[in-house]
Amino acid sequence: MSDTHSTPSGAAQGGVRILLRLEGLVVLAAAVAAYVHLGASWAAFAMLFLLPDLSFLGYLASSRMGAAAYNAAHSYIGPVVLLGLGLISGTPAVVALGLVWSAHIGLDHALGYGLKYGSEFGLTHLGRVGPTDPW
Repeated sequence: MSDTHSTPSGAAQGGVRILLRLEGLVVLAAAVAAYVHLGASWAAFAMLFLLPDLSFLGYLASSRMGAAAYNAAHSYIGPVVLLGLGLISGTPAVVALGLVWSAHIGLDHALGYGLKYGSEFGLTHLGRVGPTDPW
């Protein structure tokens, strides 16, 4: 089954799309497992988990600014830098923040919320988000 009619040019399709969504699920599971191992606060996890979604506020300026803000908050670059800095400095709170951020991104990607194109909120690297989403 092809989803080319609901998928923007340049978006993952078929098996590649499924693989990327499964990858998000694995990142979510690994980040939560590491968080459990770290023994950090679940209250902090709950409070911080949706923090990256404040990037939606960029859409108040424009689609292009919203996509840039969303993508900055939903790329693995930031959390991986935090994880590295936290591990190198021996700062568990920084590691915990990187794990929560990674878990958030993993869940979003597993649900099909990928990095945004500037033309429209629903167009992502994982395909179109919304009612036409085939998985």
